[in-house]
Amino acid sequence: LRFPQKRWKMLESGKFQSIWWSESRKCVAINKDLFEVEVLGREGQQVFHTQKIKSFMRQLNAYGFTKMQRNFQKSASLPEFLAEEAAASAHSQILYYFNPSFNRAHPWLLEACKRR
Repeated sequence: LRFPQKRWKMLESGKFQSIWWSESRKCVAINKDLFEVEVLGREGQQVFHTQKIKSFMRQLNAYGFTKMQRNFQKSASLPEFLAEEAAASAHSQILYYFNPSFNRAHPWLLEACKRR
C-alpha cells in the first residue's frame, strides 16, 4: 500500500490510540509521543519504513499534508485562563494534519493524494 492508504487503513482500524480523525473528520490528529512508541517503535511489525517521527512528518509533507494549528480562546479570568493554559499544554503534543484529498467523508478522494 502507498503511504496515504496505510494511514487511512490505520485510522479506520481503530487499533491505534495515537492517531485518529479530528472532530471535523477532515484532519488527522497524532499524539506525537504515543505515536513514536505505539507505531514507529514496533519491533518486527513496522507499519511504516521509519522509526523516526521527523521522517514520518516529511512523508506527510511529500503527500501534500499541511500542519494545522489548534487555536484556543483565552479567558479574561485568571482561574479560567490557567485551566485553559493547562489544556493547551496537554494538546501541544498533538499534531493536526490536513490534506483536501484525505477526508473521512470522501474516501474516493484518496486516489488524488499523490506524492509531490
